[in-house]
Amino acid sequence: MSTPLKQIHLAAHFPGVNNTTVWSDPEAGSHIEFSSFAHFARTAERAKFDFLFLAEGLRLREQGGRIYDLDVVGRPDTFTVLSALAAVTERLGLTGTINSTFNEPYEVARQFASLDHLSGGRAAWNVVTSWDAFTGENFRRGGFLPQDQRYSRAKEFLATATELFDSWRGDEIVADQASGTFLDDARAGAFAHRGQHFDIAGQFNVPRSPQGRPVIFQAGDSEEGREFAAAGADAIFSRYSTLKEGQAFYTDVKGRLARHGRTHDQLLILPAATFVLGDTDAEARELAHEVRRQQVSGATAIKHLEFVWNRDLSAYDPDGPLPDIDPDPGEHTVARGRAQVRMYRDPLAVAREWRELAEANKWSIRDLVIETGNRQSFIGSPATVAETINSFVQADASDGFILVPHITPGGLDVFADTVVPLLQERGVFRTEYEGTTLRDHLGLAHPATDTHPEQAAS
Repeated sequence: MSTPLKQIHLAAHFPGVNNTTVWSDPEAGSHIEFSSFAHFARTAERAKFDFLFLAEGLRLREQGGRIYDLDVVGRPDTFTVLSALAAVTERLGLTGTINSTFNEPYEVARQFASLDHLSGGRAAWNVVTSWDAFTGENFRRGGFLPQDQRYSRAKEFLATATELFDSWRGDEIVADQASGTFLDDARAGAFAHRGQHFDIAGQFNVPRSPQGRPVIFQAGDSEEGREFAAAGADAIFSRYSTLKEGQAFYTDVKGRLARHGRTHDQLLILPAATFVLGDTDAEARELAHEVRRQQVSGATAIKHLEFVWNRDLSAYDPDGPLPDIDPDPGEHTVARGRAQVRMYRDPLAVAREWRELAEANKWSIRDLVIETGNRQSFIGSPATVAETINSFVQADASDGFILVPHITPGGLDVFADTVVPLLQERGVFRTEYEGTTLRDHLGLAHPATDTHPEQAAS
């Protein structure tokens, strides 16, 4: 008996603040006007995607104490955008990143429960932590938490929010106009949480939402992040773009589920994926080369090198050789809060490796940054890309992909029009939505509750 084909999950990430977006392309549009978000969401829904995803930036990126203006700057508030999108879509899931380090459980639970009501059960929360004091300066507490405390707070944050979601069973509102009875339980929404990070009690003022709780995403790749996802997330993002690396991550994370009393189908693994499509594979490769040079201008290449060198390199020619001076491994970085700072923990070793690569390949600074940076995940004709995506999912390297186009908002259109029909012909992607909630799209059970959490929160 042959094994049934796995169904592919597809989502779309509105890029926002990152190195993928080519905002200077003539086809690019606004990253803050609602029309861009609406176009993007409608394309994703037309293609029957599971959800749209918004990342979060809590502070403008800076370099050398100045705003880093080579990327798109800023992003409207996540809840505001997703709530507006709920009104112009009917089935598409609405996923937002909300930080657990600089927010409070009651506020976040109330916002997500409201979004789930407004959207008819399509809300999802990507739970993240913040690692740097740079971002913390924007908030009352300032500072930052060590990694173990960040995840300790995140775990209790999610547990507390879950208690708030579950403080309503879902059947308390009777709204009997004849008798004048609205609630049949005066204790509806009652909660009490006493813990290391949160000590709160009261009554949650948003009734149980259509999904019961929003779908929970997690993005951490550390040991703590993987364990956090295995314990309580519904889906985890992955940064692995090769088949072998994807399979290793898939096996590791899925293998952790059993000790938390969970099964393989209770956690989806969804890597982010960029793409370049052409009429032929050769044309797509040529286009991908052009896109990479758009993404990494000469100025961008110099700024990227400064992440590692921790010096002002503006006097260097991006089309020339790498600096002959060594990086400054000092504690104060020119790129505060940038994730790349954590990637290059040993800048002297990275510089040695890059010099060897540049010399062996006769690369300029810009060539090096292009060749060592993130590459497009899928490059080829629609048939090639459809085959590659399907092969990854069937080989358990992922359960699907979150697509990140380099042009916003129209960059998703060509994928929706050319690749999606081929996946549908293969029988591995839906032709119509079969349910109304995001949990339905993802094949996740709707959680039930029949207890008041304050009874078990002591």
